Amino acid sequence: MAKYTVGLDYGTNSVRALLVDISNGAEIATSVFGYPSGDAGVLYDERDPNLARQNPADYIEGFYATVKDVLGKSGIAPADVIGIGVDTTGSSPIPVDGEGVPLALNPEYKDKLAAYCWLWKDHTSFAEAAEITAKASEMGMPYLAKCGGTYSSEWFWSKILKCARVAPDVFDAAKSWTEFADWVPAFLTGNQAKPVRSICAAGHKAMYAAEWGGLPSKEFLSALDPRLADLRDRLYDAAVPSDHLAGYLTAEVAAKTGLTEGLPVAVGAFDAHFGAVASCAKPGTLVKIVGTSTCDCMVHPLEEPLADIPGVCGIVKGSVLPSCYGIEAGQSAVGDIFNWFVGFCGKSHEQLTEEALKMPVGASGLLALDWNNGNRTILVDPLLTGLLVGQTLHTTPAEVYRALIEATAYGAYKIVKRIEEYGVAVNEVVNCGGIAEKSALVMQIYADVMNKPMKVARSSQTCALGSAIFAAVVGGGYDSPESAQAAMAGVKDHVYTPIPQNVAVYKELFALYEELHDAFGTIYYEGKLNHVMKKLIAIRNTSRQ
Repeated sequence: MAKYTVGLDYGTNSVRALLVDISNGAEIATSVFGYPSGDAGVLYDERDPNLARQNPADYIEGFYATVKDVLGKSGIAPADVIGIGVDTTGSSPIPVDGEGVPLALNPEYKDKLAAYCWLWKDHTSFAEAAEITAKASEMGMPYLAKCGGTYSSEWFWSKILKCARVAPDVFDAAKSWTEFADWVPAFLTGNQAKPVRSICAAGHKAMYAAEWGGLPSKEFLSALDPRLADLRDRLYDAAVPSDHLAGYLTAEVAAKTGLTEGLPVAVGAFDAHFGAVASCAKPGTLVKIVGTSTCDCMVHPLEEPLADIPGVCGIVKGSVLPSCYGIEAGQSAVGDIFNWFVGFCGKSHEQLTEEALKMPVGASGLLALDWNNGNRTILVDPLLTGLLVGQTLHTTPAEVYRALIEATAYGAYKIVKRIEEYGVAVNEVVNCGGIAEKSALVMQIYADVMNKPMKVARSSQTCALGSAIFAAVVGGGYDSPESAQAAMAGVKDHVYTPIPQNVAVYKELFALYEELHDAFGTIYYEGKLNHVMKKLIAIRNTSRQ
């Protein structure tokens, strides 16, 4: 008899439920629920463009709506569903009361944005992140070594420290803080007061490592703010991979969905990490989850040495696959840049793509930096911004569109080069997400810039499928994530291979990108930039011949 799992993927604007046949990964039914609060599920403040929050009530409503929908569409008997898995955005911490209930669900705090979920792309704590980086260095603490050497405003501690300073009433009311990825499984299993914590979230975003006793020491946290040291006692001492149980589905949740009470629920993780598993992550394979931003994930065997890699978002034991180190990097904006430009110029993606496909490489004479939302890797600086060089009175929207795509490819290649520089071979790249599915232009440019074949994951819902894979493990369908992955994941037959003449031109353009990257993004650049425009014109003239 066939067995199934449900994978939940909580994204920036919506939640998706996916019902999967565990024998082969066949996707039986899917359902999407757009978060109703704010602007496409995000709560902003026009006084601060760095602020982005979410309403946890949307997460609950979305779970019930999507799970009921996939069960109804499929006609599958609830008894044949053996597990649930959950992934979410992150780091997206939520202030909670003594029972683990988000403060935002309390009417007393409904008008206080600090009481809501601090969404991953909230960058209000950039000063606190810089302070954490400086203090760890000053005190000689090891915490930054495993997260690339620089703490980010997108992460756990910087956001909580910001809350303590700008909304002390909310901070004082919060008995603890729970990552979005930990809170949803805790809600489903009735364990909100004592959620099982994800090694993915803890290791990559909260400076957790077993070798130094879990979370950062009270001494270090007190040096930042004594209130953080007090909070540490109310957080957690252990975190585990997602092949562990978060608990079992409560009778109340089961009754509202049609699922079976007592259904195993896997420990949660971040969306990109589960997406990597469903995109066939293995040693030597870089998985790029390409969406509004990107997250890049690799795994490296635990038994093999691995150096600390400056600028990445973390190296954590068991964060992607329990048997490996997980390496995370990424870009703060990719699809967001393309969408911004489409809205700005008034043409559609389809129109711009059609025109851009006709252009020889380098023919626009343009070069851009992909920092419209700051830089996540390798500079880890939210205060960097975008740049476009080489415009003339004849520059067209399609030329700019292509230049922006190329900029994200250059940024992606900088990540690959950094990882390889520290001894981790990138033999192939597997892409997933809507852009990888829909844009041959983007995939071919990435192949040409990186001079590596670009594969695309078989599933268009890799994050939700990854959740379903771990659900199959905790539900007893497989004895390991690797065996579940082998049965349930795959890549498409078509591969985007590098075009040699394009590779040669992009090598020249990438060298110029690196100069702009270092000149505007670091304090170490000592060169001159007066040749850049003239070199772009020379490349343009040659390309048009």
